[in-house]
Amino acid sequence: MTAKHYYSGFERAHDTYNAISAASDGKIYYVLSSDNHEIGGQMYVYDPGTDSIRFIGDLTTICGEQDLKAIPQGKSHVRFYERNGKLYFSTHVGFYQLIDGMDRLPETAPDGYALYPGGHFLSYDLETGEFEDLALVPDGEGMVSMTMDKDRGHLYGLTWPRGNFIHYDVDNDILRNLGPVSAGGEAGTPGEDFRSLCRSLFVDARNGAAHFSVAEGDIFTYSPETNVIRKLENVDLRLDYFGKYDPTRPGSMSYNWRKIFWHPVENVAYGVHGNSGYLFRFDPKDETIEIVERITSSPSKKSGMFDQFSYGYLGFQLGPDMETIYYLTGGPVYVDGKRLKGEEQIAKGAAKGLENLHLITYHIPGQTYIDHGPVFYGDGERPTYVNSIAVDGDGNIYTLARFEHDEKTIQDLVKVTNPFK
Repeated sequence: MTAKHYYSGFERAHDTYNAISAASDGKIYYVLSSDNHEIGGQMYVYDPGTDSIRFIGDLTTICGEQDLKAIPQGKSHVRFYERNGKLYFSTHVGFYQLIDGMDRLPETAPDGYALYPGGHFLSYDLETGEFEDLALVPDGEGMVSMTMDKDRGHLYGLTWPRGNFIHYDVDNDILRNLGPVSAGGEAGTPGEDFRSLCRSLFVDARNGAAHFSVAEGDIFTYSPETNVIRKLENVDLRLDYFGKYDPTRPGSMSYNWRKIFWHPVENVAYGVHGNSGYLFRFDPKDETIEIVERITSSPSKKSGMFDQFSYGYLGFQLGPDMETIYYLTGGPVYVDGKRLKGEEQIAKGAAKGLENLHLITYHIPGQTYIDHGPVFYGDGERPTYVNSIAVDGDGNIYTLARFEHDEKTIQDLVKVTNPFK
């Protein structure tokens, strides 16, 4: 398959996770990340009708911190959620400090700068183009994951690096910090209280309960009526098919699901485990999990090996037909018949080696898996570091991926035409 890449105008654009979505106006909204302490992430919109891109704003300015002279709002790490004509999302830190070989929340700010002030919950009005700064994330942490109960107007998420569970009631402007839910989170010490944090939450639309996983494989639920988090006692993610992990060590998502979404027709959640690539069906009411299919690429299935991205892939979404799952995943690269091997272990979420990008679709009612093959740019180069997805009403797929621009590697918008046309 051939992909078209775009240059939005941000020459410092760094790797972005999750932050792209299709809105009801038919346009694609996305954030390009910054890993620099001098400039924040940048928000854009792509119009498929005119094949054009428009700059919307700098995240730091949107948060009203342009004069603060602090480590900026470097990225958004979450999808956009639409409710009553507004897009809801949150911000995250993009500038890290390397401590003991790991990317950490800076403890020492660059000269002339203050430490990161904390992420924000934001809304963007699709009609007026106005932003609203809803709430500041406590304790100077960013938002690494977020979901929304669009029916009831509640935002839920986990902070980085300590993993505090946050609940924000949009209509009543109430923010609750339920505290850490996974030992020391990614601020912890490897081998002791370190835990990889869940990157994806979902809401059971029937009762408004939010759900998330932890590195040990337990699944937790939060009720906005009681403000209580509890562990589900009859189900977990410690499945042999997912592999064996030490939750105290960095370099994988352990038993966490990588990405998950609520299916509004079936009233269950569909998720994917990052390292093994298994699609599963989770019923929170009955507290059951069923393995559906391994939705890694066909070459990955044949090789029997995990893919190269240490955390797995976030480009996983239910399509607009409410029947087809779209998944952007990895595939091994072969040279002279031999599979290229990457690093055995790394201490963060990153590619351990070169891989191809594959588009997978899975039709739920027909139980049909299709690997549409590797994706390349027109010049034959590979899209890499792909961890986001959006699908428009015409079935075209969008993501954010690396490519070369003016002799620099940046990450920007990429479009793949509907594979079924």
